[in-house]
Amino acid sequence: MLHKNIIYKSYNIQIYKPMIDPSTIERIIDTAEIADVIQDFITLKKRGVNHIGLCPFHNEKTPSFTVSPAKGIYKCFGCGKGGNVVNFVMEHENISWPEALKFLARKYGIEIAEREVTDEEKEKQGERESMLLLTGFARKFYTDTLVNNEEGLAVGLTYLKERGYRKNLIDKFELGYSPSTWDSLTQHAVKNGYKPDVLEKTGLTIRKGEKLFDRFNGRIIFPIHSLSGKVLAFGARTLKQDKNTAKYLNSPESEIYHKSRVLYGLYFAKRAIVQSDKCYLVEGYTDVLSLHQAGIENVVASSGTALTNDQIRLIKRFTNNITVFYDSDQAGINASMRGIDLILAEGMNVKILTLPEGEDPDSFSKKGNLESFRDYISNNELDFVLFKTRLLSEESKSDPVIKSRMISDVVGSIAKIPDRITRMVYIKECSVILQIEEKILYTETDEIRKKIAEKNLKSEYTQRVSLSENSPKLSVANSAAKTNSRSERENHEREIIRLLLNHGEKYLYNQDDDKSITVTGFIINELERDELDLSNPVYNSIINECKKLIASNIIPTEKNFSNHADIEISHTAADLLSSSYDISKIWKRKENYIETEEDKLIQLVPSTILAYKSFLVREELKDTEKKLKVAGNDESLLLQQRYMMLKNTNIQLAKQLGNRTVF
Repeated sequence: MLHKNIIYKSYNIQIYKPMIDPSTIERIIDTAEIADVIQDFITLKKRGVNHIGLCPFHNEKTPSFTVSPAKGIYKCFGCGKGGNVVNFVMEHENISWPEALKFLARKYGIEIAEREVTDEEKEKQGERESMLLLTGFARKFYTDTLVNNEEGLAVGLTYLKERGYRKNLIDKFELGYSPSTWDSLTQHAVKNGYKPDVLEKTGLTIRKGEKLFDRFNGRIIFPIHSLSGKVLAFGARTLKQDKNTAKYLNSPESEIYHKSRVLYGLYFAKRAIVQSDKCYLVEGYTDVLSLHQAGIENVVASSGTALTNDQIRLIKRFTNNITVFYDSDQAGINASMRGIDLILAEGMNVKILTLPEGEDPDSFSKKGNLESFRDYISNNELDFVLFKTRLLSEESKSDPVIKSRMISDVVGSIAKIPDRITRMVYIKECSVILQIEEKILYTETDEIRKKIAEKNLKSEYTQRVSLSENSPKLSVANSAAKTNSRSERENHEREIIRLLLNHGEKYLYNQDDDKSITVTGFIINELERDELDLSNPVYNSIINECKKLIASNIIPTEKNFSNHADIEISHTAADLLSSSYDISKIWKRKENYIETEEDKLIQLVPSTILAYKSFLVREELKDTEKKLKVAGNDESLLLQQRYMMLKNTNIQLAKQLGNRTVF
């Protein structure tokens, strides 16, 4: 008999205990369709029984993110992240288990009886969650002020109506107003239990000595939402005509708000972007509002900041096509030029729309109707080659030096396109427009791409050196690295748990003619018979969870683990459920039928357990041999007896394994 002799370090698994009753949690999880939820954040394409898309957790150009509606899990085979629908919301929005459940409940209209959070509970919440609670609280304060406060009605709401914004649009974008008094929000928040240091961290409050002031006062408020609709920050427009007062004021960078990673209006635009397979990119808040009111909803704004790679990748989750509205002033032109190259480098299709002189999207959208606006867009948007050449051709006509510079500029943009065929198409187009031989353009493009590749290689090398010096540990997200670094013992244990998760509720064979046994029951019986624990603590937790369910007369299924509140268990389940084999490792062909893994469980499961036990016995034999070499006379006799017992056990296991096909 093998004795329990496994020692491991305690494993810190955080189990969330939401203030939601179990039946409601079950209803939320049963109702939430994983593909439907994830499609709110990225574009998914059906592939067989699964869906595939670009992973939202790491930058990739080839989709490796898979969603399995049947199993209720997602798995990225690039970065290794995986889990259930609640895990996805938690991971993507960086929120807790109960907050993720509430998010899903709101999406599907499931009522959750909530109570007021106490001061003590507020203190226990993490910094990020506290900040998100506060920005949500501030949003409500600003919207209430706009419609229920005398100053808000007289100044804020009047201004918005004068701009032509209808009530449904104001409500949709949750526009608000900040009173002109110096600390209205701060005082209101503190009275409701929010701490001054959290107010400062979100940027809603500014401290000057001992006094606290509101950052925004006497301004129209534009809440900035995350992809899931949480308020991250605010933009604020002054209504004063004072030249010394900044027209727009934004929340500063914080733990929850990074302006380079956020696009204003994306939360409201994402479905329209997917449906039209196009995104319009404008500059400001009011441009987005006006286009929405005009009937064009697939529009987002960079909020006055220069376009960044992170913002482009956000759009790429939903479409590969961007049309940039650009201002006709020189600053707007330069910003558009920089943005074009970044978009092209991401392998996306970019067009540019020039509005008539003196117009911006806000003003132009209010002239004419939706049909005429759409006609103007389709008739005037240009691909980047035409845009750049038309922009520069007038000044370059009589100056060869300027023309040469223009050609280099256009070719420089083409060189950033990662797809070779797309580059070829643009080179052909560029050759005709600029009247330059294709061969010359190819040579120039190749030279630029060579320099880009050398620069990237150098950067990658520098990064690797830095990582090896400062962070010697391998990333746990790297699936290949994890597989190679796993111990032999863990590989055996992983296979046991994989079989349990994928086939646990299936019956292995009938025992005593009238009593059936499941795969889970067989595995647990075998481990208990030899008093074995698994060395991997998460795997051991899964076994213990199975025992509890069985004790309650419940047959464990994959959903008990893929939907588990313990993040480590649900992530492990997603990993092992998504890597299940379609064909058994001990399959054989029968005429035109290939036996699946399920067909061979009666051989595969016992073989897997035997192989694990055989490995443990061999390891113990090695350990006993080492001890014998240094043992004294008294101890030596006991060790020799143990060695012979282990040797006999090993022979018996080897014989049993010899009669089976071992993977």
